[in-house]
Amino acid sequence: MSGVCAIVDYGSGNLHSAEKAFQRVAAEAGAEIRVTAEPEAVARAERIVLPGVGAFADCRAGLRAVPGMWETIEARVAAGVPFLGICVGMQLMASRGLEHGVAEGFGWIPGEVRRLAGGPGLKVPHMGWNALEPRAPAHPLLAGIAAGDHAYFVHSYHLAAERDEEVLATVTHGERVTAMVGRDNLAGTQFHPEKSQRTGLRLIANFLAWRP
Repeated sequence: MSGVCAIVDYGSGNLHSAEKAFQRVAAEAGAEIRVTAEPEAVARAERIVLPGVGAFADCRAGLRAVPGMWETIEARVAAGVPFLGICVGMQLMASRGLEHGVAEGFGWIPGEVRRLAGGPGLKVPHMGWNALEPRAPAHPLLAGIAAGDHAYFVHSYHLAAERDEEVLATVTHGERVTAMVGRDNLAGTQFHPEKSQRTGLRLIANFLAWRP
């Protein structure tokens, strides 16, 4: 049994789509999916998902505005609870974001969230499907997901990690773009698993079964 998986509601993120995707695979994993804005519920959860859509600083401010939520997430992560950040939720795992000024993140994955360089014929934001390039050996959350499998992206910034070993997958968009990061009980995806069809559902199922 995976127990309760809390999807954090702090006013940022497509919570309906995320909840629906997690619900699709929850029964098989023996998990209960709970969207919550209550730190007390997050403190009791066996897994935590932090979504995020928009600018880094805005998402940080929104999360900080929920009394006790930032500190509760930090405490649960330090206790070894599996954590998944999605899109800006993943970016908040970094040391800092550089979107519209400098804003501090959780600092779990050393590095900066920088604007994509783009290139000739390439648009920023990077929007749409792109082929994943997992590093070898594959992380448990990428089990059953092969190089070339597609995931759905919508972003203008990505996490430039200081430690290459904490980059679990990349895509190419005129440059090497971070698609997934992680270490220990932490993982984050720049892409949206809830919008990534088979690939996304497989990753969600892997997360709900993950025991780091």
